Amino acid sequence: MAHLPNLIVDLSLILAVAAITTLLFKWMKQPLVLGYIIAGFLVGPYVTWLPTVREVENIRIWSEIGVIFLLFSLGLEFSFKKLLKVGGPASITAIVEVIVMVLVGYSVGIMLGWSFMDSLFLGGILSISSTTIIIRAFDELGMKTKHFASLVFGVLIVEDLVAIVLMVLLSTLAVSQQFAGKEMLYSIFKLMSFLAIWFVMGIFFIPSFLRKTKKLITNEILLIISIALCLGMVVFANNVGFSPALGAFIMGSILAETTKAERIEHLVMPVKDLFGAIFFVSVGMLIDPAVLVQYAGPIGILCVATIAGKVISTSLGALLSGQPLNTSVQAGFSLAQIGEFSFIIATLGVTLNVTSNFLYPIAVAVSAVTTLTTPYLIRASGPFSHWLQRMLPPRVVNAINRYSARRRAPSTGSKWNILMLTVIKRLQRILQLIPLYKKFQTRFYDNLNQREIAANQKNRTELAPWNAHIVPLTVPANSPSIGRTLYDLQWRESTGVNIVMIKRGDDHHIPAPSSDQVIYPGDELLVLGTDGQIQRLKVLLRPQPEDVPSAAIEVELYEYLVPHNSTLAGTTIRESGLREKANALVVGIERGNERFLNPESDFVVAPNDILYIVGNRKAVRNVLRGLEHKGVQ
Repeated sequence: MAHLPNLIVDLSLILAVAAITTLLFKWMKQPLVLGYIIAGFLVGPYVTWLPTVREVENIRIWSEIGVIFLLFSLGLEFSFKKLLKVGGPASITAIVEVIVMVLVGYSVGIMLGWSFMDSLFLGGILSISSTTIIIRAFDELGMKTKHFASLVFGVLIVEDLVAIVLMVLLSTLAVSQQFAGKEMLYSIFKLMSFLAIWFVMGIFFIPSFLRKTKKLITNEILLIISIALCLGMVVFANNVGFSPALGAFIMGSILAETTKAERIEHLVMPVKDLFGAIFFVSVGMLIDPAVLVQYAGPIGILCVATIAGKVISTSLGALLSGQPLNTSVQAGFSLAQIGEFSFIIATLGVTLNVTSNFLYPIAVAVSAVTTLTTPYLIRASGPFSHWLQRMLPPRVVNAINRYSARRRAPSTGSKWNILMLTVIKRLQRILQLIPLYKKFQTRFYDNLNQREIAANQKNRTELAPWNAHIVPLTVPANSPSIGRTLYDLQWRESTGVNIVMIKRGDDHHIPAPSSDQVIYPGDELLVLGTDGQIQRLKVLLRPQPEDVPSAAIEVELYEYLVPHNSTLAGTTIRESGLREKANALVVGIERGNERFLNPESDFVVAPNDILYIVGNRKAVRNVLRGLEHKGVQ
């Protein structure tokens, strides 16, 4: 009888146990990640009454492959352009949250008497929230379309990039075993250079290659090419001194800018699921029950520190970025857990032999507890935010609302932005003298924007016969579009239609609605498009909402804080002249803790009211500026 390699026996064991545990966790409506971890614990070396994995080292190698494919898939969903579109609020919130949690983790580690490296890695472990767990919780609770959810998704995108930077910095510190300022700055510069060079070169060559060979590429060939590019970048990143996971993430981000991104993501998904499962199983295999009992106290402290620290730091970051109090608190409650990236950072410490044996199982235990609490925290976030708003002094709530309105109000741009644009334009004029620059620039921008170009060409093809027409569509009461803005829904980019007007009730019409306009049940949409485009929009009004980057439009939502010296105070909306002079519409008013949606034209405006105005920014500002000047005279 032929000898069966231990690797095959081990794989059959872990996959069989993982299948049983994940089915059980699916039935209990719990995250599957926990099922994989439990499966690993059951087949690991610390449970003797069940069959045990024979060659743990082989499983660890497979788990490293799992990390590579997890990061590659994350890069495919990431896209550098998506990072640019998440905006300042998500970036500020994420950075504040990560910095605070790194400090919290490090401080708790030092307080517990742990070493410098253990405490530092603990800070990194606690700083990154779990994308998988949050998305699963939002889906199960039906909160994916809520306003605060868009901020949470933006924060997660920024956190993914910050986690990559953290891994590089922690690796540098682990090698040097000391905090050397010059060495750290050199590592950051080296990382930024590596990212910039490979982003530019990748966008310049890879999309061109895929475009020229598209007639030859089948699904099988595309899968092989994608994995080859991923592993090639992994090898290169490792050879130049970076984490293999960084190389996988970068290659995924480059491929995310191509027209093949969704197809590649679909083809790679089974591979990612298989190796990802092995990775999470290997995480569970390292759990030592004796360590969990010994460190039960620190685990409890870290669970409290994680939940409280993330709620407070995320809420604070969101408030600083200009988000309302309710949105900030709900985002904080949603991000109060750690997950897959925490395991990867903990694995990095084990691989580099710089962390103690107890840190890894502690991280897994904290992740398990915070994963279980996440759905309950998200469900409680709304009631808690309303309770907090009632408990805070009115002057504090008013100050937060005024600050939020000022932060979110459109501006003409800072002097720094104007200076940078001037420098870039002058640099482009100089580079135009280089013979090949124009050709290089054209190809780079074509490749970078090929997904948008392809979508526009498709829309132009459908409009070629000029058979577009206006059709009224009513938003059903159970549509997933309800509560989302046109910016989030991205109907124009994904289907080619244009929303000409929104009719809300008998006498409230919203012409040329802005990207910030929220869709409500029963809205009648006047849609311009072809039969095919309108049919696609009908499909999107059912479950399966799209999330595609949006294009800039001229009409937008303008927030305005009414000053005491404005003649607008004490007058009705009709008397303000906004509709007649600026062709604008007041769609909402905030007054202290009260909010008035779609106020009537005879609504009297008061000082410190926050007006939400839909219209052309320049025209609206001119009218409001005139009212302020009249008030001064």
